Amino acid sequence: MTAIDALAARRDAARAFAAQGRLAEAERAFGELLRDAPADVDALNFLALCAHGRRRLDEALDLLARAQAAQPDDIATLTNLGVMLRERGRLDEAAAALRRAVRHAPDFALARLRLAEVLEALGRHDDALPTYYGAITTAQQRGQWLGDSSTPAAVRPFVLHAMRVVAAGRRALFFALLDPLRERHGGAALARVEKALAIHLGDLPATYPESAQRPKFLYFPDLPAPRFFDRALFPWYDALEAQAETIRAEMLAVLAADSGFEPFLGHVEDRRQLGGLLRGERGEPAWNAFFFHRHGVRDEANARRCPRTAAALDAAPLCRIRAHAPEACFSVLTPGSHILPHHGVTNTRVVTHLALVVPEDCALVVAGEARGWTEGRCFSFDDTWEHEAWNRSAETRVVMLMDAWNPYLTEIECVALTSLIEAIGDFNRAAETPAA
Repeated sequence: MTAIDALAARRDAARAFAAQGRLAEAERAFGELLRDAPADVDALNFLALCAHGRRRLDEALDLLARAQAAQPDDIATLTNLGVMLRERGRLDEAAAALRRAVRHAPDFALARLRLAEVLEALGRHDDALPTYYGAITTAQQRGQWLGDSSTPAAVRPFVLHAMRVVAAGRRALFFALLDPLRERHGGAALARVEKALAIHLGDLPATYPESAQRPKFLYFPDLPAPRFFDRALFPWYDALEAQAETIRAEMLAVLAADSGFEPFLGHVEDRRQLGGLLRGERGEPAWNAFFFHRHGVRDEANARRCPRTAAALDAAPLCRIRAHAPEACFSVLTPGSHILPHHGVTNTRVVTHLALVVPEDCALVVAGEARGWTEGRCFSFDDTWEHEAWNRSAETRVVMLMDAWNPYLTEIECVALTSLIEAIGDFNRAAETPAA
């Protein structure tokens, strides 16, 4: 056994003592290890925690300083350093150490939690709130902090405090956004919006018409919930359909050039991750898109390539929410491709299709109700119902896909939802919440 292997074996033995709760033996083993390996980060951190437990804070900080000198970006060192610097009242230094830990290990929820505590102690409540939320969300997506059994007893009081701060803070923040509209239009005009927000925050349960409807982000209650909408609710269809041939010609030109298209679901390196989303009945499946708007951001290059289509989309009353909506694209489903059942994000908007190239044996199924496309014609559906689509033909299917407001919303509700969804998005970005 080499000297390095021998040190590793001793380190593992010391860790095992600690894991078994045999702390005196672990402390002795780490102390002996440190004599032979003075820069061992594990030993320095464990012994720093022991010194901290005996209230020898200067000694603990000295040990952590040695650990940081050995490995400047070690996450445990930075987190422990942040906690102890806070106890010394050196809040700015504590925040710097913890930010560094979060930057290097964004999935380490404890560092986020400790950073939020320091920000709160600094009086920076607007920064502490999203940081607490990011810590909780990060932990829960990893199966932690879901209850007592998944929350270590040592951090349980801090997690409960974080949850109380988040619940009260988000509620106050988002409901306050509605105050100007409430003052101008009255409480009744915003009653459904406030109910939707209460559901989003977990203050009220969501009551869906059927189990097949499951919005992934925001459920707006008390709306009619058809799978497909009556076209009479969309008087702007006629103007869009009048330009269908021009739009189709621009689509065929970019399709022939085979450039500007990207996977609708984003680039996924591991194709196995797509197994629950796409299936191919004629080889590799593909659902591609030529985006004019992606998450509300206009693609100027694609708009220049298809100016008449871009102008038609600009004229349509789409759902426009900064950094959120619309999605608008040429949606291409290759032969044999099957988009498997899934749910959309919110019933506040509906998905509209303008059919451009539709071979036989293609269909969209929404909660068991199947519908085909007619070239040059539009329809809209609520994608929060479970839905799927397939192309079982030997040719490519193309529709123009776009987001529009749910026609059963009032104008004031649309204004309120725009502000609310933008604020939720801004908050989540500040929290650096992990993708679901």
